[in-house]
Amino acid sequence: MNTRVLRALEAVTAERADGAVLSVRGLTVRFRMRGGRQVAAVTDADFDLAAGECLALVGESGCGKSVLASALLGLLPGNAETTGTATLDGIDLLAADERTLARTVRGRRVGLVPQSPAAHLTPVRTVRSQLEESARELTGVPRRERRAAAEAAAARAAFPADHLDRYPHELSGGLAQRAATALALIGDAPLLLADEPTTGLDRDLVERTADELRRHVDEGRALLLITHDLVAAERIADRVVVMYAGRIVETTAAHRFFAGQGPRHPYARGLLNALPDREFVPIPGMPPELTDLPQGCAFAPRCARATEACDSLPEPLAGVACHHPEVPRA
Repeated sequence: MNTRVLRALEAVTAERADGAVLSVRGLTVRFRMRGGRQVAAVTDADFDLAAGECLALVGESGCGKSVLASALLGLLPGNAETTGTATLDGIDLLAADERTLARTVRGRRVGLVPQSPAAHLTPVRTVRSQLEESARELTGVPRRERRAAAEAAAARAAFPADHLDRYPHELSGGLAQRAATALALIGDAPLLLADEPTTGLDRDLVERTADELRRHVDEGRALLLITHDLVAAERIADRVVVMYAGRIVETTAAHRFFAGQGPRHPYARGLLNALPDREFVPIPGMPPELTDLPQGCAFAPRCARATEACDSLPEPLAGVACHHPEVPRA
């Protein structure tokens, strides 16, 4: 890449990082499997997330979105190997020990809306008791105010007040999702990490949940939204990051992605065009196995624009990692 271009990109990156709540550089996750196999789940992820910003991380299942989120919170299994940096309030989340993550990061600096809420709700305690306990631990609310704090958090997540005294096993999948969202919101953490927060919700509740997450952002907090739901992302995102086969292939402003010039990476454009209210045309083929990725562009076998140049990895330029990016729409 041209030296002048590299210096310009480095200057832009440094400027963004200065005001970032979260700054991720070179985040890479590998899983060591039996027989010596290695799963390349995430490779060289770079992005910044500022206060008052929603960054939507999108892509097909298995592209590495949820693995990236788990890496940020130290929730990967023992066979995971993580490199790179992820800085939040001066703490490198990838290097922090479990004590630091448990006592100063999870819930306090980062609120989590998990992809599988049932696994994060305590099965032997009611939703109300879990919300009240979180209010006590995270915000120091006195005992006499905890009931009101729990009910307020439930209302923010559209969780019905008459279900607060139920146990997790008595909830539907959608209600469990809303309970987990309420728990994530109660601490008012500066960074909210929402992993598929609209799973199991009907469209009205999707919109209500998305709007509440947006309100969280508009109050000056940061939101990393990991989602398959491009409609929800369009409703609240400021920027969009597209992942494919473990790599970030495009980063762009949400208004350009959805309503402006459109995505420039062929995969990102195909992802958007697959929506029912767009062209409703699926991307041909299947994603590659993460244990057997090609040396070059992983999307090339599915891409109509691929040439011999795609046998080598493209350098990210102007937010797009592609040898043959789409021409922006007028």
